[in-house]
Amino acid sequence: MYRWILLQIASILVAVVISMVIIGEILTGPASTVVGILVPDFPVDSVEIPTSQNYKVHGWLARGIRGHGAVVLVHSIRSNRLEMLGRARFLNEQGYSVLLIDLQAHGETPGERITFGMRESKDVKAAVDYLRDNFPGERIAAIGVTLGAAAITLADPPLKLNAIVLESLHPTFEEAVENRLKLHLGQFGIWLKPFLLSYLSLLLDVSTDQLNPIDRISNLNTPILLISGTHDRHTTQSEAERLFDAALPPKEQWIIPGAGHYNMHTYNNRSYEERVSSFLSKYLWQ
Repeated sequence: MYRWILLQIASILVAVVISMVIIGEILTGPASTVVGILVPDFPVDSVEIPTSQNYKVHGWLARGIRGHGAVVLVHSIRSNRLEMLGRARFLNEQGYSVLLIDLQAHGETPGERITFGMRESKDVKAAVDYLRDNFPGERIAAIGVTLGAAAITLADPPLKLNAIVLESLHPTFEEAVENRLKLHLGQFGIWLKPFLLSYLSLLLDVSTDQLNPIDRISNLNTPILLISGTHDRHTTQSEAERLFDAALPPKEQWIIPGAGHYNMHTYNNRSYEERVSSFLSKYLWQ
């Protein structure tokens, strides 16, 4: 009986270790892909932006009208700059210069692992610096979705921007992990959470406490628009409201009825464009 119990315990431990390794690879493994070229009706320049980490951020730049400002567009996890193409089109039509980037370990930008905003924040800084160097005197904004929003928020020191739009952003990394584990694995996911957090911390060589946007959002000192959905099970409405409460004014929150963890521009196209355009024009147009 004693030996049987030991075998059961050993089997459970092996299953936990294997589960953590598999989930860790799914969460942090690179999402590299060849992005390709755009169709002719939206002319862009391909850019490669040097970073402080000795690699180049790949992206597209579409030039706008002088005095209307510039916007860097930052995609969600396991995606690439193509996700932000719809936003880029409507913003560029309104006169904004737009820069769409692939974060490290995504698209055509190299990287060994996804780090949930920590290393990715350096890519956003490089993109903002690029816009400042190439569009002197222009006001600059950033729009980020999930991972992109985290990368904007976690930048240290805080990015010097004139406006920020954050979409579907979690307040803490622990809550983001718990919500996803619970969604896909049920109660087993809740039990697995502390082991996975410890494994991810070891894998990425960073404390998961350093990955909490709610601890950094008050440092931004920039007008912020927070966008989320009432039906988002990855970042709940109460979590989004806590994040909004932690931000400094001027700030706005738009919780979209019925929206889940979606591409908010695709889900609510016209309303999204009206709300984001109104927000950006207040702070970018000269």
